[in-house]
Amino acid sequence: MSIVEVKVPQLSESVAEATMLTWKKKAGEAVAVDEILIEIETDKVVLEVPAPSAGVLAEIVQPDGATVVADQLIAKIDTEGKAGAAAPAAAPAAAAPAPAAAAPAAAAAAATGGSKSDVAMPAAAKLLADNNLKTGDVAGTGKDGRVTKGDVLGAVASGAKPAAAAIPAPAAKPALPQVAAPVGSSDLGERPEQRVPMSRLRARIAERLIQSQSTNAILTTFNEVNMAPVMELRKRFQDSFTKEHGVKLGFMSFFVKAAVHALKKYPVINASVDGNDILYHGYFDIGIAVGSPRGLVVPILRNADQMSFADIEKKIAEYGKKAQDGKLGIEEMTGGTFSISNGGTFGSMLSTPIINPPQSAILGVHATKDRAVVENGQIVIRPMNYLAMSYDHRIIDGREAVLGLVAMKEALEDPSRLLFDI
Repeated sequence: MSIVEVKVPQLSESVAEATMLTWKKKAGEAVAVDEILIEIETDKVVLEVPAPSAGVLAEIVQPDGATVVADQLIAKIDTEGKAGAAAPAAAPAAAAPAPAAAAPAAAAAAATGGSKSDVAMPAAAKLLADNNLKTGDVAGTGKDGRVTKGDVLGAVASGAKPAAAAIPAPAAKPALPQVAAPVGSSDLGERPEQRVPMSRLRARIAERLIQSQSTNAILTTFNEVNMAPVMELRKRFQDSFTKEHGVKLGFMSFFVKAAVHALKKYPVINASVDGNDILYHGYFDIGIAVGSPRGLVVPILRNADQMSFADIEKKIAEYGKKAQDGKLGIEEMTGGTFSISNGGTFGSMLSTPIINPPQSAILGVHATKDRAVVENGQIVIRPMNYLAMSYDHRIIDGREAVLGLVAMKEALEDPSRLLFDI
């Protein structure tokens, strides 16, 4: 027997521990070199653990839901073994209980139905758990028959229901979030609840939001922008832009360019507080808030001032896909000097975004809608967008905040300013 150890990969300096999600292989099964054995969730990213060697998974040392640290032994591979001859897997998480922050993954694994959970992608597993479904209830269209997020959404939309065996007794009580009383029933005695521990990412988001509100003197300034010039440019050049660069020209690249334009004019908006000092950054790393199945993440556009419109659109598309697949790396979400949050994607009309520490300001973008506005004494219809910029009043005065947002507005209403830097 020749044993190769499988260990937890190195974590970032700011991450002390991580949570095991769902093993994709069972003890005794054959594995190929570099085959993904399990995913490990930290408070920032999900890391894949590949098999360091081909062979048989001889032993699972740490079970689903266990809390682990960097370089900890989690499994053993017998490079000379034969499938079916391995030791049994480690006991379920009862032997090593997961902390409160560890969890939807374990819940998702349970909901996806034991042995079949290893054919559901992470985002799909969570949706299966949310809808009380097993992988056997949904046909997989992914690689090797894996169940994808799209498969689950399609099944839910078509009215897929959990198999009878998957409904715990008593089966009469519906599982959340379907908490409405049965149709035609006036009995309000049933008031179901469900306690779901936060994932590590969600707990970290909560911690950082509280930190932001407790340490920053947050104010928000607002303005409105006529998006017609940007919309006309997109319409005029969309086909040629897409043909040339292989990506569509979106709105976000204009917002990024307008933000960088303003940050150059008012450097304090791009600065941060470091003790009793103000740290001015000579570069422009723009964070783009992206929704993912695990929660809100903010990957960074490094040196955004040096990026073209096409570079920005391609990078945002790449980050969006990685976020959905849980593939964003820690280095892609570290740092940042200013952030942009686009609530308009979900139809938001107005909001007050929260600063992402240690940054000192954030731009909130909202839905563009036709609205009645006054121009030259006449009421006209224009596609308007309300912009909101929250800022840390400890170092950014109202003057710089207002003028900075006005600079963004002017750049969007007259994009030629971006060409001449005026």
